[in-house]
Amino acid sequence: MKTVNEVLTGGTQYLEARGIEGARHSMQSLMVHVLGCDRTWLYLHFDDPLPEAKLAPLRELLRQRGQGVPLQHLLGSTEFYRREFRTDARALIPRPETEELVELALSRVERKDGMRVLDMGCGSGVIGITLALELAEQHPTVVLADISDAALALTLENANRLGARVQTYRSDLFSAWTDAAESAITPPSPFNLVLANLPYVPDGEQVAAEVAHDPATALYGGPDGLDVVRAFLKESLPHLAGRALVALEVGHDQGERVRALMQELGFTDTEVLTDMSGKPRFPIGRAPEREEKEKELQEVPMDE
Repeated sequence: MKTVNEVLTGGTQYLEARGIEGARHSMQSLMVHVLGCDRTWLYLHFDDPLPEAKLAPLRELLRQRGQGVPLQHLLGSTEFYRREFRTDARALIPRPETEELVELALSRVERKDGMRVLDMGCGSGVIGITLALELAEQHPTVVLADISDAALALTLENANRLGARVQTYRSDLFSAWTDAAESAITPPSPFNLVLANLPYVPDGEQVAAEVAHDPATALYGGPDGLDVVRAFLKESLPHLAGRALVALEVGHDQGERVRALMQELGFTDTEVLTDMSGKPRFPIGRAPEREEKEKELQEVPMDE
């Protein structure tokens, strides 16, 4: 009968041989999941034997992990902003950069009672649900929108588990606001804070084996990866409050292009913030003042 240490070491070597990054962490996580313990227990019981009844399910999970199935899918959950969220193949796996996006937005947004918040392309709901819980004292209206019914179902599961008060809408970007057929109830607006982690991988670009398990609709964004981002920014303007903060996550080489697009559309105070690795991933900006937009419309001659 193999000991805890033998199983941990053997499983780690198995994953390393198959090119799995963080092999030891993955093996530890799988053992904790199967044994119902924590990492400290593993190290305190290195020499304990493991019964076959525990080894059988562990072997199956190890086999799938070796094939590149994401650890989050195998465990069924992941931590995001100190909370556990359900994760599976219905939506994009939350990644550390997205957590950084939320942190940056919370540090810059003006917190107002009754503020309106939008998470566009919500996936598993980690952004919008986190904002709803972190801004709870402001009693916000938090809207989460996605084109995928499956992703919205996962979002609702997470919101219910964590006690977050949110509204969800099936929407192809802002179609729920403009097409009555999309929803029986038009979502609220204008928004004071909008975050979006939209598809930004160029069509045909090869992605890591684990990323390939994410839904294709959550990954690919046209020839240069920015088709969805462009459409989102253009469609967003009528739904933003004056000086609303808009923040996006994009590829490491796309930030300046998105910032330039925001400037062309009238966004102000635009900049590209870097992630913890120093990569410029987060273009942000402020929506134009609504009064200025209305004045411009009034000045347009209507007799031509």
